[in-house]
Amino acid sequence: MSDLTAIRGRATGRLGTLPVTLLVISLVTLLAACGGGSADAPAALTQQANSADANAADGASAANTPGALRANTPPGADGPPALDTTKPTVKLTAPVKFAAGLTGTIALTATATDDTGVQSVTFQVDGAQVGSPDTAPPYSLSLDTERYTSGQHLVRARSQDAAGNVSGWSTATVQFGGSRPVPAGFTRNEAWVTGLVGATAFAELPDGRLLVAQQGGALRVIKAGVLLAAPFIQLTVDSNGERGLIGVTPDPDFANNGHLYLHYTSPAGGAHNRVSRFTANGDTAVAGSELVLFDLPPLVAKFHNGGAIHFGLDGKLYVGVGDNKRSNLAQDLSQPFGKLLRFNADGSIPASNPFYATQTGLARAIWAYGLRNPFTFAVQPLTGRIHVNDVGQDTWEEVNLGASGANYGWPGSEGPDNVTAGITAPLFTYAHAETTPPGTGLGGFFFGYAIVGGAFYPSGGFSGSFPSAYRNNYYFADYVRRFIGRIDLARNNAAYDFASLSAAPVDLLVGADGAVYVLGRTAVTRISRP
Repeated sequence: MSDLTAIRGRATGRLGTLPVTLLVISLVTLLAACGGGSADAPAALTQQANSADANAADGASAANTPGALRANTPPGADGPPALDTTKPTVKLTAPVKFAAGLTGTIALTATATDDTGVQSVTFQVDGAQVGSPDTAPPYSLSLDTERYTSGQHLVRARSQDAAGNVSGWSTATVQFGGSRPVPAGFTRNEAWVTGLVGATAFAELPDGRLLVAQQGGALRVIKAGVLLAAPFIQLTVDSNGERGLIGVTPDPDFANNGHLYLHYTSPAGGAHNRVSRFTANGDTAVAGSELVLFDLPPLVAKFHNGGAIHFGLDGKLYVGVGDNKRSNLAQDLSQPFGKLLRFNADGSIPASNPFYATQTGLARAIWAYGLRNPFTFAVQPLTGRIHVNDVGQDTWEEVNLGASGANYGWPGSEGPDNVTAGITAPLFTYAHAETTPPGTGLGGFFFGYAIVGGAFYPSGGFSGSFPSAYRNNYYFADYVRRFIGRIDLARNNAAYDFASLSAAPVDLLVGADGAVYVLGRTAVTRISRP
């Protein structure tokens, strides 16, 4: 596959005839009870600037709550003591921003000030607290970098005073060295299932079975961790270049109707991509159950087919279609190439699509456009948020936030370049080469050549869940450099390294058992908590 190389309490009371002093104190208490809001609200959808402090609100809700009375009210002052509303300050002094190759045990240090006195300084790595808050200067703790995956991480420090006021975060994007492939406490099994041939995409059924699309046309079944010998179905496909069986997804009501949807290259009447619905009978398809939903126009090139198909939370079927190496078609709203398409489950086109009234035929299915090769995309459970991974050409790989009618700019725009009016900039982007100095550009220390696989890790609620700091993250992979990163949606889309792989990944999913499954061309890797 040549181009693949390349998500208050109510206070009541009677004021009556309370003495003035008690009245004021009651009001102070009421204000303290009502102050503050949710400190864990998701940050704005912008990529974290590595050179600036990331001040996403999380942790103690006291950040916006001027709760305590000043302890140093001047002697003889009339009236009640004043509230302390002054936030402390903090500066992370080590490690420095963009420090690279950090190994072994390092010191995290910070300085902090406050008008009445700093109570403590808290340190975090990748959004998770490290150790206990340090209550006395010099503020520091020791960090064992060998417990973290080699690669990019974000170190933060925040101070708090006795009144509960907290500072913003002082941050440093850094790179840990060493060779750890997954964080401490995680297990990576790269031989969980072997024996696949040219795998391209996979999906999980409600009962835990995995369906794996092989480029040559076989849809394989993994049941209880075992690859079944007989395929679910064997299709006749054109598998030249990046053609073949390239997408699979179950119907949202699969448990009742047994419907599966496949995206593949049909050779009939000239190579063209097709989406069909099949009906399952156990581990195989019902003979003759194929219902062709639609055929895309004839293919010219062997590459940039896109491929991924998923149902959105709205019950609509979304289909990623590449530009077929005709980049000008990505901006042509009369053509389906270079687009994310949206259909009803029966293959008809929803009238709510953004260009339904202005286009005809398949072009009415266009939901978003300006894409080069959206080989993979993902839908966040519960919210329906969509992230589209677009494989770049010259300089950048992109994660785009899906939106009806969005134009992601290809071919006039790639990554952050030439993002003009009307173009939706990437949510996250990384370059094809390491920046100089390392870590200072968009994407930080991340660089690679073909973004593939994408999966939202839910907030939790099932056995085997990852620790809280690893949830509500978006996981993505790079086919060439063989890494998995994660984007922290709650912290200004900061990105951290999560895993390294021996084989090239092509797809990701989060299983119902809480594990992250990584599809390679010949095997499935399982990353889990023991």
